[in-house]
Amino acid sequence: MLINKDQPSILTNMKTFTTCSALAILLAGLILCMGCKKKSGETAATGTVPVVLTVEYNNLLIKTIDVTGNVTNNGGSVLTKRGFCWSSTNLNPTILNDTMISPGNGAASFTCSIKNLTGQTTYYIRAFASNDIGTGYGNTLTFRTIDTTITDIDNNHYRIVQIGSQIWMAENLRTIRYNNGSAIPLVTDVIEWMSITTPGFCWYNNDAATYYTYGALYNWYTVNTGNLAPAGWHVPTDAEWTTLTNYIGGESVAGGKLKEKGTAHWNWPNSLATNETGFTGLPGGYRIKEGLFGELQSSGYWWSSTAIIPNVAWFRSLNYNFSYILISNYDENYGLSVRCVRD
Repeated sequence: MLINKDQPSILTNMKTFTTCSALAILLAGLILCMGCKKKSGETAATGTVPVVLTVEYNNLLIKTIDVTGNVTNNGGSVLTKRGFCWSSTNLNPTILNDTMISPGNGAASFTCSIKNLTGQTTYYIRAFASNDIGTGYGNTLTFRTIDTTITDIDNNHYRIVQIGSQIWMAENLRTIRYNNGSAIPLVTDVIEWMSITTPGFCWYNNDAATYYTYGALYNWYTVNTGNLAPAGWHVPTDAEWTTLTNYIGGESVAGGKLKEKGTAHWNWPNSLATNETGFTGLPGGYRIKEGLFGELQSSGYWWSSTAIIPNVAWFRSLNYNFSYILISNYDENYGLSVRCVRD
């Protein structure tokens, strides 16, 4: 058999095939590596998730709470967000639960005011912070929002309402005992009421049927004992009444926002009454120092705990025919309604 020297041998062809295959594999590997390489300017993420603490909560109200967190380490990269997550069912809440983002992205202390919570509910809350690596969580704090009612020593129940940073009773006080259990003297006699210089209370027109709706009328000597309000509550100072008034827009409009709507209890026309605050002010009238009663369904009068001079103290009143709140003062032996504010 003759072999053409110009024609490659089978062995040569096999070597060539093997060499080409190796080159092809090497080229494919280079292409794959180039495809995985990040674009110009990109770097691989390095570091850890942030380290964050849930520091404390305060200003716990019916539906809101202020919470403070602290990012102690950003994990080596800029934070993308920080804030709080909370839940009433998940003991270790995550960003998949309710969240609030805090402004800023620094490794520092931050505070958020959480709103629109449910009253009388236990919540679990913790701070979080995120960077390019992931999300770090702080320790979990547990708190319970305030009950939507309170109870006095006589087991009377009162609705309460949050107005700004204050929590108020939404009903007039009707206790007949101090919070230490001792009785408040019931004074029905006109002459006795005129001459009394010690604590006392009565029902409007000495009619106990007014008890539940309008509450009791107390003289200021009773207020001044400091024991009239339920535990954890107090009769508001003149300054606290002013804080309430200013929060809802000032004296000229506060009356309408505090009065119960309609004419179920107020005389017509109950001008501009919206009760948008939930205060539900009622016209319980008063008892003057001469022992006579007046203005049921026309006006509501509420003591403050602040005396202007000896034997004279500040009060606030609402009227069926006006939208403003009146600021004035009466002698201490007048009988007025009482609303309490939380300590």
